Amino acid sequence: MNDQTPSDLALMKFGVGQPVPRKEDPMLVRGEGRYTDDVSLAGQAYAAFLRSPYAHGRIKGIEAEAARGMPGVLAVYTGADLEAAGLGSMQAVFEFKNRDGTPMAKPPHPALPTDRVRYVGQPVAFVVAETLPQARDAAEAVALDIEELPAVIDPEEAAAPGAPILHDELPSNVVLDYQFGDAAKVDAAFAAAAHVTRLKLSNNRVVVSPLEPRAAVAEYDPQGERHTIHLGSQGAFGMRGAIASHILGVAKEKVRVLTPNVGGSFGMKAPVYPEYVGLLHAAKTLGRPVKWTDQRSESFVSDHHGRGHALEAALALDKDGNFLGVRVTGYGDLGAYLSQVMPLPSSVNVAKNLPGVYRTPAIDVSIRCVFTNTTPIGAYRGAGRPEGNYIMERLIEAAAAETGIDRIELRRRNHIPAAAMPYKAASDNTYDSGEFTPLLERAIAAADWAGFAARKAESRARGRLRGIGIGQYLEVTAPPMNEMGGIRFEADGTVTIITGTLDYGQGHATPFAQVLSDRLGIPFERIRLLQGDSDELIAGGGTGGSKSIMASGAAIAQASREVVDKGRAVAAHMLEAGVADIEFAGGRFLIAGTDRGIGLMEMAERLRGGEKLPEGVPKTLDVRTVFESAPSAYPNGCHVAEVEVDPETGEVAVVRYAMVNDFGTVINPLLVEGQLHGGVVQGIGQALMERTVYDSAGQLVTGSYMDYQLPRAADAPFFSFESRPVPATTNPLGAKGCGEAGCAGSLPAVMNALADALREVGVKHIDMPATPQAVWAALRAAESARA
Repeated sequence: MNDQTPSDLALMKFGVGQPVPRKEDPMLVRGEGRYTDDVSLAGQAYAAFLRSPYAHGRIKGIEAEAARGMPGVLAVYTGADLEAAGLGSMQAVFEFKNRDGTPMAKPPHPALPTDRVRYVGQPVAFVVAETLPQARDAAEAVALDIEELPAVIDPEEAAAPGAPILHDELPSNVVLDYQFGDAAKVDAAFAAAAHVTRLKLSNNRVVVSPLEPRAAVAEYDPQGERHTIHLGSQGAFGMRGAIASHILGVAKEKVRVLTPNVGGSFGMKAPVYPEYVGLLHAAKTLGRPVKWTDQRSESFVSDHHGRGHALEAALALDKDGNFLGVRVTGYGDLGAYLSQVMPLPSSVNVAKNLPGVYRTPAIDVSIRCVFTNTTPIGAYRGAGRPEGNYIMERLIEAAAAETGIDRIELRRRNHIPAAAMPYKAASDNTYDSGEFTPLLERAIAAADWAGFAARKAESRARGRLRGIGIGQYLEVTAPPMNEMGGIRFEADGTVTIITGTLDYGQGHATPFAQVLSDRLGIPFERIRLLQGDSDELIAGGGTGGSKSIMASGAAIAQASREVVDKGRAVAAHMLEAGVADIEFAGGRFLIAGTDRGIGLMEMAERLRGGEKLPEGVPKTLDVRTVFESAPSAYPNGCHVAEVEVDPETGEVAVVRYAMVNDFGTVINPLLVEGQLHGGVVQGIGQALMERTVYDSAGQLVTGSYMDYQLPRAADAPFFSFESRPVPATTNPLGAKGCGEAGCAGSLPAVMNALADALREVGVKHIDMPATPQAVWAALRAAESARA
């Protein structure tokens, strides 16, 4: 006989640690999702943007009279119109200091330029018309008079004396000369080293390419003097703040941001874009809603790109293979303007993540962050975290090959031991937890490392080269900002979680509901999630930096405690007992030592029904609280990839892939595994195929999917996935975050496997992206060298 209550069964099936399918999937699979382009408002007009055909040029004139006279055209706007309206500039949010202590300059980034264009695809003007075809036709009729100027595309060339200067506010294109670490200590380490490994590494610029292009619909209420904008974002609260403070110069209450379903972002949809500024202005001046949806060809040049570093790295080792110090120098490409979080991924995050899981006594990171006449670069899945890990793991594999020390043993010797926790790394981070050697051992076993020799021989019999590579990583997550924890008991018997993170594909509704169900015993199927309405939020750090479950999960846990505190006071009245005698467990309030009690959901129903309560007893169980920032966490793992190379064509295939990860407390293993699958495939794409290419004039050569290759299902192997968690001590749930870890592990694992495959035929180095052409050329060069 089963004597468990329905609440107990719900917790078994839907509590923390259970592989619960995503709540929203049935709706999305049926095509019932509501994305920004699905938003249509009564009386809306349509916008189309005119973009610069030049990478660099002086604006001498914009002739729009012909366009204004075309059928259906309501208005044509230029930078002068937005400037006259007093609209502000898009802004980078972080403050940095150069190595000499001077503050980093922040050149203005207007929505539409009035002086110069600085990259191909920069919006210069826009048309609003009754229909979208009319707007697009009229945009083509706007004539630009631009005096073309010399452009600079490569960041190293842009940093050189005599390069064309993009922003007159700066003496050069170097906006940040970043340095972190102890350079003198690293100098001493290299002087004392028995061996130094050196590599030149490219972290190739990529197009973000989410499934859903950007879109927005703006409207204005003249009575309330209030702007509302519907758009895809990574956090409605933060987006509202940026629009109100930086762009409109109004109180935050005068702006409402509504974000429906979002079809991917990976960092790209977090900031304010020029198009949003234009739509807000047009909706106000025209007195009607205005809608814009990006075309994919525009997305390639107007959406922020990702990555983009050219670095030199060196690792110093003593005679026993112990790491003495690591140095990284080079350039970070910013594109033409500072986007919202730049240059954080090119500087601080590289340094923070460089040491990884290894005892590295000294580091020195010197990166010059440079403007170029290209599309601005922004955050992209990991935003410096995969870059830092990639550098260290490539160095370790190369060092093992050069010194003859087994690559597994070299890692073991330099691991931070679990007994050393908490451990202060040379990156100034203090790791709270982790068991890095056992995790490596488990990954090696899961990958059947011992059976690799036989698989290699089988590949050789078919004329293929085969390699195996390790990517052992540790990420420093973003510290959660203040996050809202809202719990609202609805009239229909459901319960709404309100939080300021935002789901753009992660599946927040399910793990957040699991946390709430676990804490309060609320039936899983009755829980809803509200994230995308800034009017409902009192705080919100948005989603990014692998922090959502640590921020919102902790906020939900804190709000749950407040619900219990309120409920105990209510239960004391309803059960005629003292508050101190009321206990809460399994979704019920009980008088201690008795079976007299009342369920939480029943209590909420009675309160909604107007239960008479004495003064001082809460009238509702609803809670609106703010969880204050928790420290960063340190997710880590070990990925092992195997690749096969066709030496005749240079084609590379990832044929096996195993990963073991430590994400602390895993709320939903099914969703975590899905996050890792996606991140690994993105890493495979960057490692083997994705690359933006500009010609010398600044034209994007890879401007469509005919020229830019994304990974497909056939490019991904079946994955072996395991968790080996060590709970974090930095947040109430013990979670560590997982959203960006797939890239951090896969970039080095795949490239180290490829380097291993090519090393036996004399190829000493290979860079990303290792396209068939690049691999074929490396093979032919090695062949010629042998001959």
